[in-house]
Amino acid sequence: MVRESQVAQFVYLGEFGDTFGPGTHTLTTDNIPVLTTLKSWKYGFESPFKADVYYVVTRLFTGNKWGTQNPVMMRDADFGIVRVRAFGTFDFKIVEPKLFLKEVAGTDDHFRLDEFADTMRSRIVSVFSDALATAKIPVLDVASRYQEVGDALLPVINPIIGAKYGLEMTSFVLENVSVPPEVEQAIDKRSSMAAVGNLNDFVKYQMAEGMEKGGAASAPAEMAMGFAMAQQMMQQQGGIAAAPGTPTTVAPELLTPADAAKLLNVTEADVLASLEKGDIKGKKIGATWRITKTALDEFLKS
Repeated sequence: MVRESQVAQFVYLGEFGDTFGPGTHTLTTDNIPVLTTLKSWKYGFESPFKADVYYVVTRLFTGNKWGTQNPVMMRDADFGIVRVRAFGTFDFKIVEPKLFLKEVAGTDDHFRLDEFADTMRSRIVSVFSDALATAKIPVLDVASRYQEVGDALLPVINPIIGAKYGLEMTSFVLENVSVPPEVEQAIDKRSSMAAVGNLNDFVKYQMAEGMEKGGAASAPAEMAMGFAMAQQMMQQQGGIAAAPGTPTTVAPELLTPADAAKLLNVTEADVLASLEKGDIKGKKIGATWRITKTALDEFLKS
C-alpha cells in the first residue's frame, strides 16, 4: 500500500526495480516487470525472494531556511565593491525518486530532511551569489525587487538540483539583504546630508538662530561668520588677507587645511568637513588635502 504523497521504490540485489505510486498494489509478474527481469522469472513466482522497499515522500517541503554564512562580494554602482549578506526561505519536492535515492539518501533506511538541509543551503547560496553578482542590481534597489530576484533564481537553480539530486524547487523567497554596519552608517550620513540640503543656506539659518537667541553661536554659525569676515577682507584688499590686528600677508598658491583655517578664522576640522562635502574644492594626496588659493576665493564668493 502506497499513500498519497508517497512513492514506493523496490530495490533488488542492489539494483533499482519497479516504482509504485499511490494505491494498493498486488505484486505479480505482470505488474513488476523490472523485478521479473532481474529475478529471471519465466513462469511466475517459483520461490520466495527478498527485496528492499523505500518509501519516498513526494509532498512539498515548505519553509526551509537558507542564508549566506559569509558575505558575498559584489560590485555596486553607488558604493563600489561591497559585502552583502542575505537570507530567506525555499520550498522543494522530490521529482526523481531513483536519482534522489542514488545521490542523496543512499542506503539510509530512515533518511530525514534535516540531514540534507546543509547540502541544500550551500547549493542555494552558491547559485544565489553568482546570480546576484551577475544581475548588477544596486544594493539600495534590491529591497524593492525581492520577488523579482527570487523568481529569477528558480530557472537557474532547478536544472542544477534536478540533474544532481532529483529535486525541484517550487519557490525561492528572498527575505532580507543587508550590508556591513559601516556601509549602513555611510547611507545614514548621506541621508542626513540630503535632509540638510544646501549647506550655505543651512549655515546661514543656524547663524540667524544663534543671533536671535542672543547666545553663543554654534560651530556652523562661527564658521559662517569667519567666511563672511574673510570675504570682506578679500573685497577690501583684493585677495585673501590675514585677520585684523595681524600683519597682512599674501597667501601662498597652495594651502593646507590648517592654512585655510587660519585665513578663514575657523577650525581646521571645519575646513576638513567642507572639503569632504565638496563645498571647498581641494585635492586629496594620500591622506593630506591641498587647496589652491583660487578654489578658496571661489568658495568665499559663493
